[in-house]
Amino acid sequence: MNENLPIRDGYGKALIQLGKNNPNIIVMDGDLSTSTRTNWFAEKFQDRFIDVGIAEQNMIAIAAGLSLEGKIPFATTYGTFVCGRAFDQIRNTVCYSKLNVKIVGSHGGISVGADGGSHQALEDIALMRILPNMTVVVPCDHIQAYKATMQLAKLKGPAYLRLAREATATITKREDDFIIGKADILVEGKDCAIFFAGTIGAEVIKAAKILRAKKIESTVINMHTIKPIDKEIIIKYAKKFGKMIIVEEHLKAGGLGSAISEVLAEKYPAKVKNIAIDDRFGESGQPDVLLDAFGLSGERICEQVERFLLEE
Repeated sequence: MNENLPIRDGYGKALIQLGKNNPNIIVMDGDLSTSTRTNWFAEKFQDRFIDVGIAEQNMIAIAAGLSLEGKIPFATTYGTFVCGRAFDQIRNTVCYSKLNVKIVGSHGGISVGADGGSHQALEDIALMRILPNMTVVVPCDHIQAYKATMQLAKLKGPAYLRLAREATATITKREDDFIIGKADILVEGKDCAIFFAGTIGAEVIKAAKILRAKKIESTVINMHTIKPIDKEIIIKYAKKFGKMIIVEEHLKAGGLGSAISEVLAEKYPAKVKNIAIDDRFGESGQPDVLLDAFGLSGERICEQVERFLLEE
């Protein structure tokens, strides 16, 4: 793992490049542009940046109108606000009509830290992936966030991009392939498969190293696209190991674990261990302390994987 950078930096850099390449790119924000990095775009393309204020429903409605005029709006704010407050507009205006609106939810998961449960999006993936026509992408580091943003600009139709706040380890390389809908194998191992999505990948890689020191070799798979999900790789590793481990910084209900379990239930039933957040809200604290308390630090992930592999 290399340098630590916030994943939202990759989004901000991609927006600047898109602004140069395509005059139809419009960036919108809900009064949080310095936190989401959309202020970088605003500084260079002031006439294509709209800050709607704290009015998420209006932001999505305006984005829908812009898309009907051939623009490509990136509507950006914290994930918990845009997915919750503007759900009706996203469902009935954007998704129902298959409009070309990109919704970007920053500050996903408990690693938001001190902002507390009201600002920690733990159900955003569930809300977005159940909507017809919606694509859901959860990149793992700033490099992948850049690539995801660039590709989503070319993808026709509604899409949700989930970002995080804290600086996290860079676990992919600039030369690595990134294809929406196609999972990446980061580590190959012979004993088990661990699937993850998002910046929690840095903790999963840490857990894999601890496991290797204990003679347990894990395959680590980056499921950066929750929808459409890569069914082929899920079925392949279910057949290979019979047990599936999923790690996500999201509620157990409705997230990556649910998406993988739905595939397994239909195609190849296998035993699943979903290491995620139980039926509760987040809380305020230091990001590393919260990850450990919620069972999502590398050390806690390792312990749970070991116990699961010993189960009959």
